[in-house]
Amino acid sequence: MIVLNLMLFLIFLSVLIKSADYLVKFSSRFARILKFPEFIVSFFIIAFISVLPESTVSIISALNGEPGLGLGTLLGSNVADLTLVFGMVAFFSYKGIQVKSKILRNNFFYLMLLLFPLILGFDGRFSRLDGIILILAGFIFLGKIYTDRKRFHKQSKKMRKGSIFKTFIFLVISLLVLLMSAFFTVKYAINFASDVKMPSILIGATILAFGTCLPELIFSIKAVRKNRDELALGDLLGTVILDATVILGVVALISPFNHNLSDLYAIGTAMFFAGIIVVMFMKSDKLLNKLEGLLLILFYILFVFLEFFVNNLI
Repeated sequence: MIVLNLMLFLIFLSVLIKSADYLVKFSSRFARILKFPEFIVSFFIIAFISVLPESTVSIISALNGEPGLGLGTLLGSNVADLTLVFGMVAFFSYKGIQVKSKILRNNFFYLMLLLFPLILGFDGRFSRLDGIILILAGFIFLGKIYTDRKRFHKQSKKMRKGSIFKTFIFLVISLLVLLMSAFFTVKYAINFASDVKMPSILIGATILAFGTCLPELIFSIKAVRKNRDELALGDLLGTVILDATVILGVVALISPFNHNLSDLYAIGTAMFFAGIIVVMFMKSDKLLNKLEGLLLILFYILFVFLEFFVNNLI
């Protein structure tokens, strides 16, 4: 059963990733028709779609009585986004990621949001009140970004409208496939974790987290290769903030849960320090260069190694 559960988990995870890729594609098409600035498009539209894999996994986990899997997936995917994804995007770019926005260079406010899960989870439990606070914090930040939208001037490239109805149908189909594949991904991830006696939060923080961050990885690499760095930055930072606040808050609202403090602080601290390092790199020369990207990748490898090492000792 171990091999079967692993194979089914990988199959449905692949379907989940592919459906998320189509969601990004079709949602981006709609957003560009609106002619919003690229950073705003990616931060609000593409980032909201990009979080669907981990958010769906986390919400279904909560409904199935495994909120720890959702917690690990959300915070673990943030660590992966801030280190592995940012690192690979910078490494595969031509000259690194250009940081043009004043908000990205000068505003550390989003780092404070990464502390919210650690502060609210200090008592070993995420309650519905904690969930409400997280959701409000996330939307306050999104509101601030929206009010500052005039700082972003680069417009999305014009696109032919084509068949709006056809695009909408494909968008809905992609969403339905994503929801279905997420359900079975969670199911077989839990089964596999049970078979190998691996904590569900570790499965979420490593295997699921890496898998669910692939849509933004693929999208962001494509963006920087086309010299559209604002799209990549908006997608990645938007995804991280939404995961740490709004999505985690929804999970707590659905199913308040207790958690292991050591697990939360191991993953949450890694997430926070990864955020600090990324912001420091961005502020240096207004560029996230290839060497800094390589260091971020090494940070993620160290994080995964320590997670498995620590859990094997417990």
